[in-house]
Amino acid sequence: MLRTIIFFSVALCSTLSLRGQGIVEIKPAARIDTVVTDITGILGAFPEEVKFLATQMQDKTEFVIQHLTFTEGRLNGQHVVLAQTGIGKVNASLTTILLIEHFHPKAIVFTGIAGAINPTLAPGDLVIGTTLAHHDYGALTATGIQRRPTRDPATMQENPIYFPCDTSLVHLAQRAGKNLVLEKIKSPQGLRSPKIISGVIVTGDVFVSSEKATQELQKQMHAEATEMEGAAVAQVSYQQHIPFLVIRSMSDNASSTAPADIETFYQVAARNSANLVMAIMTAQGKPKK
Repeated sequence: MLRTIIFFSVALCSTLSLRGQGIVEIKPAARIDTVVTDITGILGAFPEEVKFLATQMQDKTEFVIQHLTFTEGRLNGQHVVLAQTGIGKVNASLTTILLIEHFHPKAIVFTGIAGAINPTLAPGDLVIGTTLAHHDYGALTATGIQRRPTRDPATMQENPIYFPCDTSLVHLAQRAGKNLVLEKIKSPQGLRSPKIISGVIVTGDVFVSSEKATQELQKQMHAEATEMEGAAVAQVSYQQHIPFLVIRSMSDNASSTAPADIETFYQVAARNSANLVMAIMTAQGKPKK
């Protein structure tokens, strides 16, 4: 659908090309918290985490903002904007801020893969985040890392160490997952059907592939899974008062075999997480039972 869209930005006036669509004019303007739309923002770090969702969208329009591509359209009847953040907390924060500034989403959902901390989880299993926390923020002492809360730079108030995902979104995801048929995973015992649980997801700018580290994260933070973007998205969303949800599908068990496991299970794990996102979009349009 050919259209020209005027955006508001705190940046200086500039123009950005809209691939195949024309020109998007960027103008300085209002505070980002003055407008809320019906859009749900959907983010993922890796190409496979967003590629499948993009193929399922209708009425798509692409926007390039600060060299990042945002795809607006409809997914299972819901108005969404989809973007790939890249790996790590800084990239995730940047993309989230651009999403909020330009599209004013009513909620943000992050989808993708993770390493399992809970030893009962296997590749393909999903964790619906109830809270997100940075596992690498604090003070590094002789006895290890002492985790401390971040602060909101606008108020200098301490943030919670565990950022709570929006309760209604968590319940919606749990409801959507009950009857969801996920892609089966090859195991030594044959094909297995993945399970879905809810719990704590922890985030750090490190790829965890250590049995000792996973044991510590489970003991100290009660984590179910670990990844590299979720808490950053959670912190930005929390500080901007936007409901958020993080969904992760296990690609490995964050142990010494993680580099090999992620190569084997990355794509199917990414698709399972994306399928739950699609089920959530469908459930948004249905009345509660």
